[in-house]
Amino acid sequence: MKIHSLGYIVVNSTQPSRWAEYGTQVLGMMDVTAKLQTPGDSNVYLKMDDRPYRIVVNKSDQDNYNASGWEVAGPAAFADAVKTLEKHGVNFERASADLVALRRVQDLVSFSDPDGNRHELYWGPVSDFAPFASPVGIKSFVTGDQGFGHTVLPTPSFDKSAKFYTEVMGFGLSDLMKVRFTPDPAEPEKRLWFMHCNERHHSLAIFECPMPAGCVHVMVEADRIDEVGRALDRMKANGVKLTGTMGRHANDHMVSFYMLTPSNFMLEFGADGMAVKDWASYSPFQSTVNSFWGHDFSVGMQ
Repeated sequence: MKIHSLGYIVVNSTQPSRWAEYGTQVLGMMDVTAKLQTPGDSNVYLKMDDRPYRIVVNKSDQDNYNASGWEVAGPAAFADAVKTLEKHGVNFERASADLVALRRVQDLVSFSDPDGNRHELYWGPVSDFAPFASPVGIKSFVTGDQGFGHTVLPTPSFDKSAKFYTEVMGFGLSDLMKVRFTPDPAEPEKRLWFMHCNERHHSLAIFECPMPAGCVHVMVEADRIDEVGRALDRMKANGVKLTGTMGRHANDHMVSFYMLTPSNFMLEFGADGMAVKDWASYSPFQSTVNSFWGHDFSVGMQ
């Protein structure tokens, strides 16, 4: 299976209007719900480039992460991906015509990893290429062939999930960490793998730890570092909780900060991330530090 990019994310919300406000006033995306909603559709849609949307918000009785939408390059790649799922005995569901129309794609299947993280695999987004016009003045997000950004998923059954993502979904390993939450050497280490499917340093990471919200964090990347500072100001002005101070990561070099989303997982807002043009000449490594500087996550506990 060859994944092209992370095309979109789907989140659950008890109050989708909170995401509409957060998405526009803090993240700087466009609320295109009025344009995209159809009769019986209660979703909120957020746009960040020339695609019709990149975030879908479902009305739900829970606030959590729902699914990751992975794009493949075309019908042949989609057919090959379905064959791969069948070969590995992965249970999948073919989307109804209604869901295909709702997602604005040509075809779609859904399935879960060994830890229950849900995925939607599709090809052929339907787009009118309407321009992106941020309500807070962001010129652009880094998307295109690199996709939405990245997502970090909880995978307590780490060995099974790591095998699933490498052998079934075809992700490559970018680098890895082993994490403890306390200085106690008796605390078991949790593995954290960063994985790629295109030039973005990682579109997916998997973490050996459960997360009640179904996601550790997602990341969106603006086109310049100044936008990270402006987003930090908007976060404070809108009363959103800071969960990680600004810093520069050691692995993908992203300058970013972290904040809470209305669905109880974190969002990393960054810029200046690494892109790797030739993975064949790249050597994965284990990092013993999260960042060159900054990224104090203790603020999220306060």
